Amino acid sequence: MLDSSSPQLNYRLVHKTLHMQGDLTLQTISAYGKQLISHLSDYPRNALDIDLSNLQRLDSTGVAFLNHLKKNMHKRKISLQIVNANSEIQSILSSFTIPESRKKQKENGINVIEKIGEAGLNFFTKTFLDYVYLLADIFYWAVVDIFKKKTHRRGEFLNQAVLIGVNAVPIIGLISFLIGSVLALQSAAQLRQFGANIFIVDLIVIAMTREMGPLLTAIMIAGRSGSAIASEIATMTVTEEIDALKTMALNPVRYVIIPKIHASLITMPFLTILADILGILGGLAIAYIYLDLSVVIFYNRMVDVLYFKDIVTGIIKTLVFACIIVQTAGYFGLNVRGGAEGVGRYTTYAVVTSIFLVILADSILGLIFY
Repeated sequence: MLDSSSPQLNYRLVHKTLHMQGDLTLQTISAYGKQLISHLSDYPRNALDIDLSNLQRLDSTGVAFLNHLKKNMHKRKISLQIVNANSEIQSILSSFTIPESRKKQKENGINVIEKIGEAGLNFFTKTFLDYVYLLADIFYWAVVDIFKKKTHRRGEFLNQAVLIGVNAVPIIGLISFLIGSVLALQSAAQLRQFGANIFIVDLIVIAMTREMGPLLTAIMIAGRSGSAIASEIATMTVTEEIDALKTMALNPVRYVIIPKIHASLITMPFLTILADILGILGGLAIAYIYLDLSVVIFYNRMVDVLYFKDIVTGIIKTLVFACIIVQTAGYFGLNVRGGAEGVGRYTTYAVVTSIFLVILADSILGLIFY
């Protein structure tokens, strides 16, 4: 007989039926659970019935134990069924057991198309809309602050202009000169075969002013200044400086991002012009050395093929790229998650996304202008 003061669990295995009697609770499972599992480890049949007709008590731990047995038997390809449970025991089993239909639905999950759709919906309803709202906020305050000089942070515009523009002159100048040289060098061998040496001027001048100058400048600024902006704002977010600005009734976008927008819009066109000039000089050097084109011939041909439209479209592209870089860096900086580790991760996201958006915008503007 069972002692009510000391819960017990009696079980016996007859053919393919496991008869349980007593209590299947936390206390009895702690005492008999491992023994029962060990007893069933050598079960030879492919089906097992658990008879609960004589079970007196069952709690949530007992239900979890039965589910564990069922999973264990399923791994061994043994079908396990619970039989002869009275209404009370059956009610407890139903309360603490996930229905098979829900299990199958969870196991099957949603298919690939639904996952893609869900990801697209989440991207549009959160990421894209947040990005657009930030764009609208930046555009509004960038225009308003032009006419409200009293709200400017004293000296911040010049500070950002130096950080974004002046300090980037050496690297952009060097890279542009090398790119122009490499572009001319790779083209010179082909043009020389057809006696079309003079057309190296067309290639270098048009490529640098229309595409390479603005694009190289934007990519270099995205990697150099975009990463710095993203990490700065992300650090301010992690250290709760952004929250402190909000507490002091200061708009973080207006206080932190707008000076960077103004500085980039002023300095990046000059950087693009510098990249155009040095890229053309690099092409001139290769044309003079390898194609025997004099400086005068190169200059005269450049005057004939270079149009003011090419320079203007390059500048317009640069202004669009400047807004994209600063806004993307600000977006990821303001939405950083994960503490110090997240700062580095979101800075990487900002740089990669900025470069992608710059190339995408360049493709769209190219279709519009040409």
